[in-house]
Amino acid sequence: MSILDELKKLAHPYEDEDEEFEEFEDESPSRDAFEDRRSKFDDRRSKVVNIHATTQLKVILVKPDRFENASEIADQLKDKRTVVLNLESTNKDVARRLIDFLSGVAYAGEGKIKKVAANTYIITPYHVDIEGDLIDELENKLYF
Repeated sequence: MSILDELKKLAHPYEDEDEEFEEFEDESPSRDAFEDRRSKFDDRRSKVVNIHATTQLKVILVKPDRFENASEIADQLKDKRTVVLNLESTNKDVARRLIDFLSGVAYAGEGKIKKVAANTYIITPYHVDIEGDLIDELENKLYF
């Protein structure tokens, strides 16, 4: 061996050796296998329970007599609680101001405000839906 061969061997010591390599099958999953795994994942994901839905929901009943109570009611809505607002014994002007203010609070929090009886409203945060025949009936009466 010449010096040049020795340097090549030092630089690339395994180049001269013949190694046998096994042929491996392509073990990447087929598209069908991928779709099967994906559908199983989707099934599992659909069974995930929202932690907020499992917590105890609170409904706050209020019967304010003055506008100064509005901030306390707004704080309940900010804490994602449903509020039933009874305005039967509230002065008409104060009741109008409360409804206007709390409608804005509900809107800002992506919530809803619905009239459920004469002078009684329910204000819900964004994650609470109100359903039922009575609600539909009341809404229809309000428009006609």
